[in-house]
Amino acid sequence: MLIRKAARYRLEPLAEQEHLLSRAVGCARFVWNRALAIQKSSLDHGCGLLSYGDMAKCLTTWRNSEAFGFLAESPSQPQQQTLRFLDRALQDVFDKKNPKRFPVFKKKGRHDSMRYPDPGQIKIDLKPEDDDGRSVLPKIFLPRIGWVKFRKSRLIGGEIRNVTVSRSGGHWYVAIQIEKEIADPVHPSASAVGGDRGVANLLTLSDGTMFLPVPSYRDRQKRLAKEQKKLAHKVKFSANWRKQKAKITRWHQKTADMRKTVLHQISTAISQNHAVVVLEDLKVRNMTASARGTIAHPGRQVRQKAGLNKAILDQGWSTLLRLLEYKLRWAGGMLLLVDPAYTSQICPVCGVADAENRKTQAVFLCRHCGHTDNADVNAARNILARGLQSTAGHAGLACFAA
Repeated sequence: MLIRKAARYRLEPLAEQEHLLSRAVGCARFVWNRALAIQKSSLDHGCGLLSYGDMAKCLTTWRNSEAFGFLAESPSQPQQQTLRFLDRALQDVFDKKNPKRFPVFKKKGRHDSMRYPDPGQIKIDLKPEDDDGRSVLPKIFLPRIGWVKFRKSRLIGGEIRNVTVSRSGGHWYVAIQIEKEIADPVHPSASAVGGDRGVANLLTLSDGTMFLPVPSYRDRQKRLAKEQKKLAHKVKFSANWRKQKAKITRWHQKTADMRKTVLHQISTAISQNHAVVVLEDLKVRNMTASARGTIAHPGRQVRQKAGLNKAILDQGWSTLLRLLEYKLRWAGGMLLLVDPAYTSQICPVCGVADAENRKTQAVFLCRHCGHTDNADVNAARNILARGLQSTAGHAGLACFAA
C-alpha cells in the first residue's frame, strides 16, 4: 500500500525570515487574485477559461515587468503552484458529476499559505547539536527564505513529496508531506460497527459505546463575545485593534486545536478496535445551510435552525468522517457509507418504519412490536445492518455478517 500523509511542525523563524515568509505568501495571494480576475473577465466576455500554460506565461511576464517586479523577489515555484491550484478549482466548477463552488478572492491574513512542490529544493538538517556541543532545533531549508528552525514534534518517516508553509494563530507552520510503501495491512479485529452521528452525542456505536460531544466552541463562546466587543470599540487598524484581532485569532486557533485533538482520539480508538465502520452518508453542507430565506420568502424557525447548525459544525462531523476513512484504510479496515433515510425510525425487530417510533430524542419505542432501546443505539444498529446488506455479496465481509 502506498501511504501519503503530512506532518505539521511549528517554525521558529528569525525576524528577517518572518518578513520574507510574509512577503512570499503575500505574492502567492496576489498571483491567485490577479489570475482569478483575468479568468473571470475571460468568462464574462465569453472566451472561456485560459489554460494553466497561458497563465504561467502571464506569471513570467509579471515577474519580468516593472509594475509587478516584486514577485521576482519571492520564490517562483509557490506562485506557479498557486496557478495550478486555481486551475484545478476552476475545472471543478464545471465538473458535471460533482460541481464545486466558484473560487473567491483571498483576503490578507486569512488562510495564508504557499506550497513548494519540488522536493529536490527542500533540505532538512536534523543535527541535535551545534559545533560547540549545544543542543539546537532542527532546520529546514526553504528557497529564498533560508534555513529555518522548526520544532520536530514527530518523526518524518518517509520520502518527502512537497512542503506547505502556512500562518495560523500568529505562528508559522510547515507541513511536510511524505510518501512510503508498506505491506498491505491486515486489521487485527474482525468486528463491524455502525455509527450514528448526533448532537446530544457526537457518535453512538451499535455496540452501545457513546462518545460525548465536543463542545470546544459552545463552552467558550461567551468569552469570545466579550473579546469581540472589545474589538468593536477600538479604532479599526490601530495598534490596539491589531493586538485584539490577534488575540481573537489565537482564540479561534485554540478552539480548533481542541476539536481536532478530540476527533483524532476518537477516530484512532475506533479504527484500532473495529475493522468495518458504517456511517450515514450525510450531506453536512446542505444540513447546515441557513434557514433565513429571503424578504419575499422568509425562513421558519431561523433561530432554532441557527442553533442546530452551530451544534453540528461544532462537532466536526465531516472531519470525523475524513479521519476515520484514512485511518481505517491504513489499518486494513474500511469505512462504508449508507443512505440515511429512516434509520432512526426503523424497528430492528419487526422491520416497521414509523415516525411515531421515536417521539423523543433519547428513547426508541416501536408502536407495533413494543421493542424499546436507546434511540441513538437503535439507529446505529440499523445503519450497521444496512451497510452489511449493501455488501452482502462481498466475500471479504461474509464473516462480519455472520
